[in-house]
Amino acid sequence: MSFTQKLAQAWSASDSLLTVGLDPDPARFPADLKGRQDRIFDFCRDIVDASAPYASAFKPQIAYFAAQRAEDQLEALCAHIRQAHPTIPVVLDAKRGDIGSTAEQYAIEAFERYQADAVTVSPYMGADSVEPYFAFPDRGVFVLCRTSNPGGSDLQFLETGGEPLYLRVASLVADKWNRHGQCGLVVGATFPAELAAVRARVGADMPLLVPGVGAQGGDVLATVQAGCNAAGTGMLINSSRAILYASQGDDWRDAAKAMALQTRDAINAARSQKG
Repeated sequence: MSFTQKLAQAWSASDSLLTVGLDPDPARFPADLKGRQDRIFDFCRDIVDASAPYASAFKPQIAYFAAQRAEDQLEALCAHIRQAHPTIPVVLDAKRGDIGSTAEQYAIEAFERYQADAVTVSPYMGADSVEPYFAFPDRGVFVLCRTSNPGGSDLQFLETGGEPLYLRVASLVADKWNRHGQCGLVVGATFPAELAAVRARVGADMPLLVPGVGAQGGDVLATVQAGCNAAGTGMLINSSRAILYASQGDDWRDAAKAMALQTRDAINAARSQKG
């Protein structure tokens, strides 16, 4: 099954566009995990299991694991998701961007070591920096386009050929790089006008990974109105910290579950308004 097929099935089965971001920060963990050797895996596993009924994807951010020397726990987490929740895709948020044999190794890391269903990449070094990922045609490749951070405008709004660079990236991905139908774009919820412009440029079928809802303050209704396709899908709307750290007390699992449900329902309410 290809990534896009798995994603479409996950949207349908869960009736959800919610992606749960997994950005584990041990400094914010609840007290019952403090001092435990595998606390990063334990924390993320329990968040995954609590939020799985309301999620259509999980997005572990590799830096949070690597900084803690916990890549083995990330491997274990990806394996747990595959075994316990096999219908829910894993998007490895790595933002890789290099060329040649180095890019090949990054692709192997994402798709063989972690067995992710998709990965995020940077397009700044051009086509040969993303080409190695296309050697895995059943996996997804999300290309950074219009990111959610304010500083993204420093480069992404520069004009090239009479249009901003982020739209040039969107066109390049849609028209030239998406030969296997495996590409998506990363577009922040904090810029709904640009999100709408990207959707108009790439059409209805390309999935958009949309960070910025939750702690970053992206508006759910504006995001859905701007980015959903006519079928009411087409987006992976990510929330990380608002779900992960909904509580630091003994009820942290239940709080994460409740926040995932609340976010899923808010997205669905916006989808119904768009429809």
